[in-house]
Amino acid sequence: MNFSGAPELTDSQQAILEKFLSGDVRSLARVITRVENRSPEGDALMRHLFARTGRARIIGITGSPGAGKSSLVDRLAANYLKNNKSLAFVAVDPSSPFTGGALLGDRIRMNAISTDPGVFIRSMATRGHLGGLATATSDVVSVLDAAGRDPVLIETVGVGQDEIDIVKLADITVVVLVPGMGDDIQALKAGIMEIGDIFVINKCDRPGVEKMERAVQSLLSLSHREDGWMPPIIKTVAIEDRGIGELAESIEFAYEHARNTSATHARKIEASRQRLLNLLQEKLVRKAIDTLLPGDSLDQLLDRIAKRETDPYTIVDAIVRETRFES
Repeated sequence: MNFSGAPELTDSQQAILEKFLSGDVRSLARVITRVENRSPEGDALMRHLFARTGRARIIGITGSPGAGKSSLVDRLAANYLKNNKSLAFVAVDPSSPFTGGALLGDRIRMNAISTDPGVFIRSMATRGHLGGLATATSDVVSVLDAAGRDPVLIETVGVGQDEIDIVKLADITVVVLVPGMGDDIQALKAGIMEIGDIFVINKCDRPGVEKMERAVQSLLSLSHREDGWMPPIIKTVAIEDRGIGELAESIEFAYEHARNTSATHARKIEASRQRLLNLLQEKLVRKAIDTLLPGDSLDQLLDRIAKRETDPYTIVDAIVRETRFES
């Protein structure tokens, strides 16, 4: 099997790539749009950009809805901007049930960074994808990495235990909790606890902070990480900028610790495996549908399934039998 290098770009693709590499923000947005739309041009550009990735710190911000993730990211990004960093923020939002686009309500609360030229903000719709991350998020993050944005902050949709996908993409994962909203129970869910490198109790001016802190400490004392890292618990009031500097320092400590452990390399290998399989699955499904179900054939099959005239298992088996792997 031939795994040779990427094919040559067309003149138009080369032109947008050159502008992108020169730091042109509009070209950055255009490349992201092509990648997110899963277009052939986007694939071609990704092949040429991938070698430039792997340099940015990828910081995931996750947690339950209402925890104040957007306000926290807003203040954290402002902290990075004080050090003249050119960063990016990816917000993975719920999909609109009507348009399929992202619901951008959280962006309204991001006042400090929304107009700063040092920040590139991109909202993405999950489009029904569980795990809090859109399918194309890893590629979009790679584009921002190749553009020299560092760090890249990712805020996930906020669906609790389903957000463990973030750990496959981020170098450091920050789990945001808030007292007084049942998060002491939410913290007991293993899925959300296992992914956290840093735990933030936001809105700590509310009652119940000590109870929340004890619940998290109790669970952390029972866990054992292969990399030897003990996740710190940071208390913040994001809207008042309290605790943000301490959080930024903790992220740096966690990142430096992660760089020097074999567990991090193993995690990157697993993330690469998952990314490869996701891309393969996406392209194989698209090719199977385009080849074997042209026109309105898919709609007709869906109608038959809905009427219980056939079943999806028979249809899938038939498609698999008919699929041919040809160049």
